[in-house]
Parts: sequence; C-alpha cells; structure tokens
Amino acid sequence: MDRTKPRLSRRRLLKGAALAAVPWALLPDPKAGAQTATVDYPPAEWQPASTSNYTSSDRPSQYTVDRVIIHVTQETYGDTLAIFRNPDKRVSAHYLVRSADGHIAQCVHETDVAWHAGNWDFNTHSIGIEHEGWVDRPAYFTDALYEQSAKLTAAVCAKYGIPKDREHILGHYQVPGTDHSDPGPEWDWVRYIRLVNFA
Repeated sequence: MDRTKPRLSRRRLLKGAALAAVPWALLPDPKAGAQTATVDYPPAEWQPASTSNYTSSDRPSQYTVDRVIIHVTQETYGDTLAIFRNPDKRVSAHYLVRSADGHIAQCVHETDVAWHAGNWDFNTHSIGIEHEGWVDRPAYFTDALYEQSAKLTAAVCAKYGIPKDREHILGHYQVPGTDHSDPGPEWDWVRYIRLVNFA
C-alpha cells in the first residue's frame, strides 16, 4: 500500500482560496423563503392569518387593550388555522390553543385588531383567544388547554395592566350584539380565573 500523501495542485489551492474569500453575505440564505415573525408571547408558534382577516393597527397607542375575550372554535385546530388563512372568511383571533397539548399558535400580532368578537369596539380593545373544541364537548377542555391558556391570559393581563377577573376576561357570549354562546356552559370559569391568577 502506498503511504505517500496526495499532493495538492496549485490550481486546487487557488480555487480553495477564492472560495474562502467569498463573503458569506453573498451566499444564499439557507432559510430563504421561510416565513418568520416575532411572536408577542414567546411560547407561541407564528401561524399568520390572512391580512384580509384583521385590521393593521398600532395598539396600544391607537387603541387601549383592556380585556381578553375567550372563544371556543367549533372546529379542529387545523381547520381553524385554515379558516384564519382564508381571505374570504373575514375572521381571525390573536391566539389559538390546541386541545391535546395546550400548544399555542399566534395568528395576529397584538398590535393589530383581530376580527373575533363581532363588535368593532370590543375587537379594538381586546385580545382574542380561541380554544380548539366544541361548546358541548367538555372533553376538549383538557388540563393542558386550561393551563397553557391561563398562562397566556396572565401574560397578556400583565403586559397591558388588565385585572385578572371576570369583568375583564370575558366569554364571547358576553360581547354586546353577539349571537355566539362560546365558550359555553361546560367551560369552567372558576378554575380558569384561578389558574390565570396563579400563573
């Protein structure tokens, strides 16, 4: 077996030197085309709604944020994200909480006005949080969903100075003019408000 080292040609050395001199800024970004955005709540994953489904704003400068509105989707997590992405649906929420594990998607930035309450005044002054499930199927309201949602609501309340009580954390059914009943009679408000206050 020949144990002599292979010799590098002058041409090969010059090619290597030229490649080393290329600035990294000129090379393609390996994440090019990937959709990235900063979330307002760090544990959340960015899953943007269509820009046709919310109003760009500069909250809290343009509108104060003084309440949180709790919703139940009446759809699956995946179907809800698809609805928010569909520009013909004209609906969105700031956050969506998955039933099985409490995973949170952010769909609209908190500075913007999500279209979740069906009442412009309430939309402009609130953060909307959707929860995967159906109002008449309490099995969707898992421990993980309650716990992760409560942590999110507590963070929103702390950020905007919102009291952690039922006067400021509302169900969709409490919005004036609504025909919705969510989160429904199976939603455990006592447990939820307790979790928010201890988060």
